[in-house]
Amino acid sequence: MGAEHILVIDDELSIRRLLRSSLGERGYRVTAVATGEEGLEVAGSDPPAAVILDLGLPNQDGFAICGKLRAESEVPILILSARYDEMEKVRALDLGADDYITKPFGTHELLARIRVALRRANRPAARPSLIVADDLRIDLERRQVANANGDVRLTPTEYSLLTTLAAHPGRVLTHQWLLAQVWGPGYEQDVQNLHVFISQLRRKIEAQPAKPRYILTEPGIGYRFCALDDPAS
Repeated sequence: MGAEHILVIDDELSIRRLLRSSLGERGYRVTAVATGEEGLEVAGSDPPAAVILDLGLPNQDGFAICGKLRAESEVPILILSARYDEMEKVRALDLGADDYITKPFGTHELLARIRVALRRANRPAARPSLIVADDLRIDLERRQVANANGDVRLTPTEYSLLTTLAAHPGRVLTHQWLLAQVWGPGYEQDVQNLHVFISQLRRKIEAQPAKPRYILTEPGIGYRFCALDDPAS
């Protein structure tokens, strides 16, 4: 089996050189380009296992490229950007990005997030009947949840929220997306209600609710269910 192909789309030469070197040393095959147009051409002719995409690109910005990539495939897209505006991150995630890293970034963190994204993409399509994360066990067939202290009693809404999060380990899920999935269309702006249910869930499943291990907050954006080697944990 050949090396996994990582496509880097970033107009900063120093970033392209850094990622080509760092990823190449870890055994990945790397293509690094400076424009979105080049990136789309590469993605069409040599499909990557994952894409690292800068938002601040010349001509077509990263949002447009993200939308086009997602329309063509389910390839993991990791946003790499110097932009700090939370709404821009939300916009990129809603367009189909899987994760984001803010510049300046640590190479080890980026590599860990790539591993999480690739593992998620390579997971069999069939939904597992049992989800395990450290001491937390979610039995989907029996609709039972347990942690180190034994069975955890959840309300139907709490259970639906937890299983929705756990079905996308390591992925940033926006407030609006979670609300639409769990509560349905028309509830996308009820963020305070979501916060309340997340707080309730943490009190029931976390050993230290104030320092959550499983459900991590992405401030101003949403939540992430922690994968076993998620670098955010």
